[in-house]
Amino acid sequence: MKRLLTALIAIVAVSSVLSGCGQKGPLYLPDETQEPAAQTE
Repeated sequence: MKRLLTALIAIVAVSSVLSGCGQKGPLYLPDETQEPAAQTE
């Protein structure tokens, strides 16, 4: 039972660490007043 619990905790820990990978860029919410970019035809 202890071995299963240890494995489960390890899987959860690795999953939480890997979920942060690739999260790049500025850590702020963009302004809501920003207008959409004009399309070129």
